[in-house]
Amino acid sequence: MAVLFMMGFVGGAVAQTGPCSADDACKIDEGSYHLMAPPDWDGQTPLPVLVFFHGFGSSGRTIFNAGSLKSTFLNNGYIVVGPNGSLRPGSNTRFWPARPNNEGFRDDVAFTRAVVDDVAARLPVQRDRVFVTGFSAGGSMAWMVACYDGANYAGFVSVAGALRRPVPAETCPAGPVRLLQIHGFADGQVPIEGRAIGNWHQGDVFESMNLLRNTNQCRTNPDEITIGDRFRCRDWSASCGGGAARLCIHDGGHGLPRGWSDMAKTWLETPFEPSN
Repeated sequence: MAVLFMMGFVGGAVAQTGPCSADDACKIDEGSYHLMAPPDWDGQTPLPVLVFFHGFGSSGRTIFNAGSLKSTFLNNGYIVVGPNGSLRPGSNTRFWPARPNNEGFRDDVAFTRAVVDDVAARLPVQRDRVFVTGFSAGGSMAWMVACYDGANYAGFVSVAGALRRPVPAETCPAGPVRLLQIHGFADGQVPIEGRAIGNWHQGDVFESMNLLRNTNQCRTNPDEITIGDRFRCRDWSASCGGGAARLCIHDGGHGLPRGWSDMAKTWLETPFEPSN
């Protein structure tokens, strides 16, 4: 294993059948993804995995330009994975449709599962500690995986995204999940209420959180409200029958706010037990 690791280690990633890294995509039947492993990893100890969905027009490679992902997760023992969205027809722009019954496009929920399976085939990972995060359209994709396949993951964080319409009528079919939503009060690109774009809608954060509370069997009013220097948060966890939910608003616009990654890591790693 150590020999294989040394031969396949390129830019912080291991591949059993060839180089695969932050710069060189790992290819599977459904698409491709990029990954990095901690620089001081021994290549044998199983590690947790953070899947991060990029925003519209970006890619799995460019997520590693975010210093917060490296300093908070990669340098603290996480394998970081950046799946590539599909190419829009007739362009080189990558995107996440992130809507159910999206005929003509890849099933990105199944694609995400295939990515995680492929990572686990290449590297020793902790399958019970696979977390899903994303920004903007990638945040909507994190919601999509949470709502329709959440039982296969340990927790979710969406930044500046929401569950796109149409949403389930009452609860998410995947059942209770642990999800943190981070959003900018001044976000005009993906407003908290969402906006209509052509024949689809970005999704409404409040609508998404209501669906999450229903799915997790939480009471309507939050268990805890905290007001800090950067974030104002409403937390539903203690009273939920399963899963946990938290909404944190900051004053900024459309972007990854300072401190988001530390908040996300704390949320994902905090043990939670439902009330019943």
